[in-house]
Amino acid sequence: MGAPQGQQSHQGSPPMGPPPGWPQQPGPVPPRRKPAGLIIGLSLGAVVVLVLGVVAIVSLNSSGQETSNAGYRNAPAPAPTSAYELPPNNGSSTSSSDQPTSTEQSPTSSTGSEPHKVLELADHPILQDPDAGLQNQVCDLPAWQSTQAGAEAFFTAASKCLDAAWGPFLESYDLPFTPPALHFPTGPSFDTECGTIQVGIATAAYYCENNLYVPFKGLQTDQYGNNPGVYLALFAHEYGHHVQEVAGIMDAAWQKIYAAGQDSAAGLEMSRRKELQAQCFSGMFLGAHVDQGGTVSREMYNKAWSDQETRGDNTSHSHDHGTNAHYAQWWRAGAKDNRIADCNTFAASSSDVS
Repeated sequence: MGAPQGQQSHQGSPPMGPPPGWPQQPGPVPPRRKPAGLIIGLSLGAVVVLVLGVVAIVSLNSSGQETSNAGYRNAPAPAPTSAYELPPNNGSSTSSSDQPTSTEQSPTSSTGSEPHKVLELADHPILQDPDAGLQNQVCDLPAWQSTQAGAEAFFTAASKCLDAAWGPFLESYDLPFTPPALHFPTGPSFDTECGTIQVGIATAAYYCENNLYVPFKGLQTDQYGNNPGVYLALFAHEYGHHVQEVAGIMDAAWQKIYAAGQDSAAGLEMSRRKELQAQCFSGMFLGAHVDQGGTVSREMYNKAWSDQETRGDNTSHSHDHGTNAHYAQWWRAGAKDNRIADCNTFAASSSDVS
């Protein structure tokens, strides 16, 4: 799937730091929708000797604002039932092949226009409803096998669950959702629209312009072994960048990064906000699917919960993903409550995204 002309985005996964190759300058921001005005002129003529013209103008205005409360609303979180905080049960479980239905879904914008991205950050519509989250669903994944074929089967199934979770949620906000293309590179490097990426411990998974790459040799299965929860959280983080891309958050963030300078303090902080939000989205996904009758088990959830402390800038010695503590903090914020408003890293204080 091609990238918009002149615009690229790329995301790698810690703990090893950022992948090589910086994106190019993004293209111009598409014009935002404006309220439409309709003016109707009505003229009445009376015929005698003189012609008197009467003109009535009626202005009918329709609002072009984005809805701020669309999405899935969920019940309050119950008390935790294990050593790790568990998310609320937000409704009846459905199979990953069924389209989820919300317990209470607000109407979406009905302007008649095509779905389009919204280039906003802290004020983005998907981040405004304090009760919105992902629908609880069943996600069935094959047993993890530390082989190329085994990893491909696992992540292919996981991508279907992620599509079923995020697709309806984003579409409810009139956003142009399409699933990312999935790739499993096997060579020492692979080509993307963000450049040629070298496979190694620095590239466990990689997102670029609607494409998600998972090179098996970058997963470090010799270190992580049979821990599917760790791999699922990693994959869901990269998918979180696709959520940002579809929503328009990714474009808005990169504009700020380019304007500030990628290596400037402000540019690096914006990068951390973007990465930590993807962490929170990853946590939301696992929290919405654990203990729902599928194969996302409590053990997988707990392993993913603990693993987040091993990832981040303290491990990679970089400054663009967030400290290990914040990397874990934001993932757990999404996991335990499954509220997308809790993932508004762009509204957080600088001390929470250091």
